[in-house]
Amino acid sequence: MITASPLSAQQSPSKDWRHHWRESVTDARELLNLLGLDALTESLPDADAGFAVRVPRSFIARMRHGDPRDPLLLQVLPQLAECDETPGYAADAVGDMDARSAHGVLHKYRGRALLIASGACAINCRYCFRRHFPYGEEIAATAGWREALNYLRTHQDVEELILSGGDPLALSTAKLTELTTQLDALPHVRRLRLHTRLPVVLPERIDDTLIAWLNSLALQKVVVLHANHARELDETVAAACTRLRAAGVTLLNQSVLLRGVNDDGDTLCDLSSRLFECGVLPYYLHQLDRVQGAAHFEIDDARALELLAHMRDRLPGFLLPRLVREVAGDPAKRPVERP
Repeated sequence: MITASPLSAQQSPSKDWRHHWRESVTDARELLNLLGLDALTESLPDADAGFAVRVPRSFIARMRHGDPRDPLLLQVLPQLAECDETPGYAADAVGDMDARSAHGVLHKYRGRALLIASGACAINCRYCFRRHFPYGEEIAATAGWREALNYLRTHQDVEELILSGGDPLALSTAKLTELTTQLDALPHVRRLRLHTRLPVVLPERIDDTLIAWLNSLALQKVVVLHANHARELDETVAAACTRLRAAGVTLLNQSVLLRGVNDDGDTLCDLSSRLFECGVLPYYLHQLDRVQGAAHFEIDDARALELLAHMRDRLPGFLLPRLVREVAGDPAKRPVERP
């Protein structure tokens, strides 16, 4: 029998977000045990296929107990298929290293620069396009953001600063404040965009201190969330989104099209509808970045376009994400279109 995970009774929302982070599950066998799926441990790859397991317990609580095909579980559970060498898949799937412009700075697109703010994530998604990224060498926050800020001073065409990672909200709010205080001296930077999964997988991160920091910013603020399935968006996530919107944040979402997770038209429609209930607009639906270890998630373009057509038939236009892929060296995301 498939039921909700028993972890839901174990949550302690009053505790600091760092406590919840430290309590995350980091062993695939423990994850399966919590879900009553011990029989699957024999099919786990050795050493987590070279990419560590990390899942917050509150995210596990949204999984269905006893369901080996649960779409949230499949995003985080190591698979033997990750060990396959697949032609066309690379460690740097989107050309990040070629776009490196200064320590921790990627400058791919006109008018925007991206900072690798942190190498840490609250959850390790198995399809992550930066699962092989050399974070130890490329963290923009090193030395008080000095090199990144020097780069921005000499590139006054940059109007939008994107914080990514890892996850930028893995940093302390004090560290984020350190950056934005120094941005006051760069009047050409007008927008701050954060790409983060934490409000979805660890909504406790949206605490009073973070909200106070956001309220203090003169910059336009955009937070791009990452949710792939409607069941990721429980009431704790909805409450976090409400707090972010009240702080003047524009909320968008980007998803990745994943085999076995959301490769179904109704599932994608449910995701868009649930996002809007939470005050979030669908932004991008990404075709999988071809990173080593993730080939088993891929959906071909023909199927992706069928799914988009299904969504177009059912949803108003403002709930229809743009189907895109990132191609190394392109000046923008590339729309996925019929040949």
